[in-house]
Amino acid sequence: MSKPSIPAGTQVPRTVDGQLCFALYSANLAMGKLYRQLLANLDITYPQYLVMMVLWERDGITVSELGERLFLDSATLTPLLKRLQAAGFVERTRGTEDERQVIVTLTDAGRAMREKAADVPVDVFCATGCDVDTLVSLKDQLETLRSGLVENNRR
Repeated sequence: MSKPSIPAGTQVPRTVDGQLCFALYSANLAMGKLYRQLLANLDITYPQYLVMMVLWERDGITVSELGERLFLDSATLTPLLKRLQAAGFVERTRGTEDERQVIVTLTDAGRAMREKAADVPVDVFCATGCDVDTLVSLKDQLETLRSGLVENNRR
């Protein structure tokens, strides 16, 4: 991995509070705490909520498609999906054309949860104390950051 050139005179922060990773980490902790509170009545975890959100957008996708969408590998997804299936929210079936594929579909209870979870995004937005433009810009910047990190890790 080659290091980018840093303009002369630039001071790279060396304290924990000056680190981007710490700002992301501590914001993630705060966001996780908020989601735990908001999802407690649904009896699902944040990663399970993400799976449900993807399935609410597009039901009946493969585990590999789900993993690509959420940046998760099958070793992480499989136990998560097993718990969602045990709770009655999803079903996993083998593909008819390719039995190696596992298709994940919502159950009636999984589809009904969408309505119960409808206020979660609004509650998160309100909890941030930010305006819409700020949050959209921040999300875009984080996606750019993620893309750069993913690309750099491929090298």
